[in-house]
Amino acid sequence: MSDTEKELAGLVPLAVDGSRRAIQDIMRIIYPPVLRYCRARIGGGRQPTAEDVTQEICLAVATSIGSYVDKGRPFMAYVYGIAFNKVTDAHRAMGRDHTLPTEEVPDSVEQGDNPEDFALVTDGSNRVRSMLDTLSDKARNIVILRVFVGLSAEETAEVVDSTPGAVRVAQHRALAQLRKVVEATHED
Repeated sequence: MSDTEKELAGLVPLAVDGSRRAIQDIMRIIYPPVLRYCRARIGGGRQPTAEDVTQEICLAVATSIGSYVDKGRPFMAYVYGIAFNKVTDAHRAMGRDHTLPTEEVPDSVEQGDNPEDFALVTDGSNRVRSMLDTLSDKARNIVILRVFVGLSAEETAEVVDSTPGAVRVAQHRALAQLRKVVEATHED
């Protein structure tokens, strides 16, 4: 059991019983890995953003935790199940709505990345996402959970309802397929 799961194991029963502090602590713990998952699945420069979807996931976890039933699986498997569904919903929404309306035009320019930096980051994120899209859903989730989120093979197996050995094999095959995609793009 990972340190994260150990920490969550103590907090989840308190949150199920209605402890607002425990729910806040759980959100603090799950937000970073869920954001990494969303960034890998959604990419950059799109609406809704990975941050928007991460917030939706955290809200869904917070509002549903009262009905959570421990079935012997890691709590993060429950969280990633919600995340998978919310990301799927976001992809459907992106397919339907191609407008970016705004109610107000800002009075000042935000002093963040310049347009060139933003374009480079967005382009890189979108390239990674498009390469991941060449994989099956299960293989893509395994790569995202293992590489981007940093889960162990055992933790990933719990999330995707598989065995650690099967996760390692699927990861190896998926990375080999991604390597071929990268090599093919460099040949062009």
